[in-house]
Amino acid sequence: MRDLRRLSPFPRGLSHCALGLALLSPFAQADFLDDGKARLELRNFYFNRDFRQDEARQSKAEEWAQGFLLRYESGYTEGLFGVGLDALGLLGVKLDSSPDRTGTGLLKADREAPGRAQDEYGEMGVTAKLRVSDTTLKLGTLFPALPIALANDSRLLPQTFRGAWLQSAEREDLSLNLGRFDRVNLRNSSDNERMQVFNGGARNIVLGRHKDSDALDFAGLDYRWMPALTTGYHYAELDGIYRQHYLTLGHALDLRQAGALTTDLRWASSRDAGGSNVDNRAFGAMFSYRRGAHRLGLGYQHMSGDTGFAYVSGADAYLVNLVQINDFGNADERSWQLRYDFDFAALGVPGLTLMTRYLSGDNVRLPGHGVEGKEWERDTDLGYTVQSGSLKGLAVKWRNATSRSNFGSDIDENRLILSYSLPLF
Repeated sequence: MRDLRRLSPFPRGLSHCALGLALLSPFAQADFLDDGKARLELRNFYFNRDFRQDEARQSKAEEWAQGFLLRYESGYTEGLFGVGLDALGLLGVKLDSSPDRTGTGLLKADREAPGRAQDEYGEMGVTAKLRVSDTTLKLGTLFPALPIALANDSRLLPQTFRGAWLQSAEREDLSLNLGRFDRVNLRNSSDNERMQVFNGGARNIVLGRHKDSDALDFAGLDYRWMPALTTGYHYAELDGIYRQHYLTLGHALDLRQAGALTTDLRWASSRDAGGSNVDNRAFGAMFSYRRGAHRLGLGYQHMSGDTGFAYVSGADAYLVNLVQINDFGNADERSWQLRYDFDFAALGVPGLTLMTRYLSGDNVRLPGHGVEGKEWERDTDLGYTVQSGSLKGLAVKWRNATSRSNFGSDIDENRLILSYSLPLF
């Protein structure tokens, strides 16, 4: 038998997964195995970010990589308590990089050769599941999509959290979430690390004795009052750094032949929890009107308080103006967004879609500068998914962005992403 310590992270993780399945197999029943499913996602990612300001320390970040994402989800054993096991295998392979072009977030930094990216990196995650009725407890590697913790999947490999997460939907119109995360695994890392608060841009967050944390405790509920109206409340505490309350409202109005109007309202209050100066209220509203192949959106976002919006570093901020480069969540910032989407199926080209948007932010508080911070961003996404034939499901997306600011980096960015998901069973 090969020594597991000598295997690379990816095969070693698969070996651990296989060992876990072997140990569980005596207790596995037909539903556990027959209801299981696995798929392999291939993700080819080219990233180019040019820095346009004169004083930029690096002229550009440019890398190309290939990702492999193997996902397995088991069914549950029979009985009152159903037991299951999920597994995730991730592998990122460098195709092109250079010490003067690193920093794209695609690849892991090489600890033995500072300034360079590793040739490959990988990890394995396992999640144990216990189900009773419509309540499920998950332990291990997790992918939260919650207002207070939103896993980032905008690069080669996804970000994950580690912890315990209880999800309950005993009532059809009510969902409950409760749990704790103790580690985060960043999108270009294979290590579970303590969590930090994002403090980029003009957040103005000052930390006390706690620079990081090993506990994000959370609880929340979402209630559907009627098919078109849902509200939610979520609470989280990043131990020693901040506490956060988050309210959401979503509404869809069917205008019949005139189209449809959707409303997305979000409000969050964040305060310090153990010596930091976190103090923020964030309000966001997004209104979208759809008719036929066209969709037009208008968004507004406003920050108030002593600091900018607080969230776990490496994750996504649950803000209506979170876009390709910026989230417009700086101290006192006001921002608006105009967005347009078009589905080319209306012109006889199903699978081809276009999105373009423009955002502008101002009133950013820059202590010690004596000026008002301003920024803007323009994004365009063009995507196509093959609809039939041997390449059915192959997706190609080009993402272009331009960002300008009087307090941050001036950026021109292009991303080209090819992805294909292959069901294994």
